[in-house]
Amino acid sequence: MTKFITLCILTGLFSLKTLAQSSEERISKVKSAIPVIEKLYQDYAEKNRIPGYAIGIVVDGKLVYGKGEGYTEIDKSTKATEKSLFRIASMSKSVTAMGILALRNEGKLKLDDPAWMFIPELKAMPSLTSDSPPITVRHLLTHMAGFPEDNPWGDRQLDTQDSDLIALIKKGISFSNTPGIGYEYSNLGFALLGRIITNVSGKPYQQYINEKIFRPLGMTHTIWEYTEAPKDLLAHGYRFEDGTWKEEELEHDGTYGAMGGLITSIDDWGKYMAFHLSAWPASSKPETGPVLRSDVREMQQPWNFSGLNSNFKYADGRLCPVVSAYGYGLRWTRDCDGLVTVGHSGGLPGFGSNWQILPEYGIGIVSNANRTYAGMSGINTTVLDTLITLAQLKPIPRTVSRILTQRKDELVKLLPAWTNAEKSGIFAENFFPDKSVRHRKAELDAIYEKAGEILSIGEIIPENQLRGSFIMRGRVSNVKVFFTLSPENPALIQLLDFYLVK
Repeated sequence: MTKFITLCILTGLFSLKTLAQSSEERISKVKSAIPVIEKLYQDYAEKNRIPGYAIGIVVDGKLVYGKGEGYTEIDKSTKATEKSLFRIASMSKSVTAMGILALRNEGKLKLDDPAWMFIPELKAMPSLTSDSPPITVRHLLTHMAGFPEDNPWGDRQLDTQDSDLIALIKKGISFSNTPGIGYEYSNLGFALLGRIITNVSGKPYQQYINEKIFRPLGMTHTIWEYTEAPKDLLAHGYRFEDGTWKEEELEHDGTYGAMGGLITSIDDWGKYMAFHLSAWPASSKPETGPVLRSDVREMQQPWNFSGLNSNFKYADGRLCPVVSAYGYGLRWTRDCDGLVTVGHSGGLPGFGSNWQILPEYGIGIVSNANRTYAGMSGINTTVLDTLITLAQLKPIPRTVSRILTQRKDELVKLLPAWTNAEKSGIFAENFFPDKSVRHRKAELDAIYEKAGEILSIGEIIPENQLRGSFIMRGRVSNVKVFFTLSPENPALIQLLDFYLVK
């Protein structure tokens, strides 16, 4: 016991440190995996007959890799690069959502406001049922307005004018469901969000987003109208039909651009991805973005459940069920290992794209292609999974709160005898009534007997600011110590468990 107490006092000398990868190490390891990544995309493009594509990888706020392959215009053999301008379709939706949050920050709307407050024509529009609630801004952001899935129809609406959208509303929109009860993907819903931005800001939504989001982020080459793009940079869209490439007609910008009209490059979109990643982990550093970091985290939350794929398999064949949801203009997934992915795909006649970030890992990827509905989501998922393995990436370590460290240090000084534990002042009022000192000591003595002499105490691994665990290394086995603190101030230990581990 004396040895144990001495080791506890010297925890700082004997603790097992988990050294996090530095940003430079992470970037270096990612770059070393690039040849494998390039081969994955090349094989995918060849198999799926993709004329041209551009890819980018963002790590810790930096675009560390950007490249184009193939052709953005087949007839002229114009080579794709990281500066090529691709139409990114529904990847545009999160930008529209960010514009809505910017207006909220200005105090000009609330997400639970009825949409008719900002588009008056909606107030007189018939509902599906007499008990239908009014469509809110949040319903539109999360695909919960009750509109039908409209990808085939919506893809041909980009150049629709404001007057046409208002005429559609006045004629009456066909509902597939009552608002607020389920997920159904709606391009029309995001066209309405664009109209809200226009009406509330007093500017065309394109201008508002350019000024409020793109300029602050330095996205100087992101545009809405394809005729504004330099001809040598504009990607032309194609479909493969009758054994040959056929060029798709490019649509002009219009009211529905808010759902899928953006044209951008890997260089520019990398800045947008970096901003999304900068919101993690939460911190007290100065705000530097077009919206608050808390706004970005709010966008990335699973607001509306959209599906469960119990048979999902990664490219290496391992089964790993995935649950999915929709945030604000963003898709959210969590797999069986707890890996959270945030992003969005885009598809239009002539184009297919996808971007994904792993907030807990500080890494993201984007790929744009110029074939109709090129499915870039699957290959991006494979690439991220491959990068995690090849670069041996780990989640960004959480900061350990002062109170969590303090309670851990106070706890280890009481063990294994629990001497004066009830008078220590570190336990919440429920702790000993839930289980007495006598029973706790008996259970812990049995664990210590199996673990053998305790040799060292590991550092705490936090789950959050008030919950974490640490390892006590034993001569025979190790002991995992898990504890949770109470909501009072100062926080006290309300739950404590010990487990034998390898």
